Amino acid sequence: MSPRVAAVDCGTNSIRLLVADVDGDGRLVDVVRRMEVVRLGQGIDRTGVIAPEAMERTLAMSREYAEVCRRAGVERVRFVATSASRDARNAGEFVDGVRAAFGELDVAPEVVDGDVEARLSFTGATGDLRTIGLAGPYLVVDLGGGSTELVRGTTDVEAGRSVDVGCVRMTERHLRSDPPTSAEVDGARADIRAALDEAAAVVPLTGIAAVVGLAGSITTVTAHALDLPRYDAERIHLARLPAPDHLAACADLLAMTRAERAALPFMHPGRVDVIGAGALVWAEVLERVLTVSPGAEVVTSEHDILDGIALSLL
Repeated sequence: MSPRVAAVDCGTNSIRLLVADVDGDGRLVDVVRRMEVVRLGQGIDRTGVIAPEAMERTLAMSREYAEVCRRAGVERVRFVATSASRDARNAGEFVDGVRAAFGELDVAPEVVDGDVEARLSFTGATGDLRTIGLAGPYLVVDLGGGSTELVRGTTDVEAGRSVDVGCVRMTERHLRSDPPTSAEVDGARADIRAALDEAAAVVPLTGIAAVVGLAGSITTVTAHALDLPRYDAERIHLARLPAPDHLAACADLLAMTRAERAALPFMHPGRVDVIGAGALVWAEVLERVLTVSPGAEVVTSEHDILDGIALSLL
């Protein structure tokens, strides 16, 4: 019998937990799946360090997740920390705090580089695509708080690149007004396009059959495009929508005030202030890819790096 495993993905904006079993076909079966917004990357683009209050929020949730793992009888745990922890001068303090939180479970948090993050995202995202008849090559786009990973492949990763544009980083750097001014949007767009130039030099964007969007910004854009009355992961997972629907939803979210976003029934409170930047990054990615791969489908996946981390334990 396969062991019960747990994966923790700690990013710039959110921390997430997956406790899972494995069925006879080697597929993950969720026992617990959680997400909390802790904003570990608060101010890190400006200061270069994890803020004390952000550190405490994240370590408090780590202690809670450790207790969930104990109660669930988890045998193996992998804790992966991504963009904010890579960039922080005091990442060592964070690693020590996580180790203490998990205690006897002997969890050593890994501050992974962008290439590892990209591969884990690809593994987690592509497992269900073939079951719905969606052929590759895929471009998996994992849009986080501090960085965005673009990974190309079909059965295996062919090329990947992590670039430092994410919803928290772009909000703090550029989109300070409510709603953002055209000058702020232009500044963010310039940063995003420069980052995509960098990614496209490594990851070929021609001949893509499907663009696969992951993580909270893209799932929220998809919820808006679907006009959902509440956040519904089952409706969002593997949703295949025309690219113009995504682009319209992105433009709408970017133009809204924070109060208007907060009133949307599917909007997580922790995404209200950063979803405009996330939508802008997603729109720029889609426009870049569809210019050179005009026939590419756009699909949203609720399975991502968290699933890839869990699968890596098997």
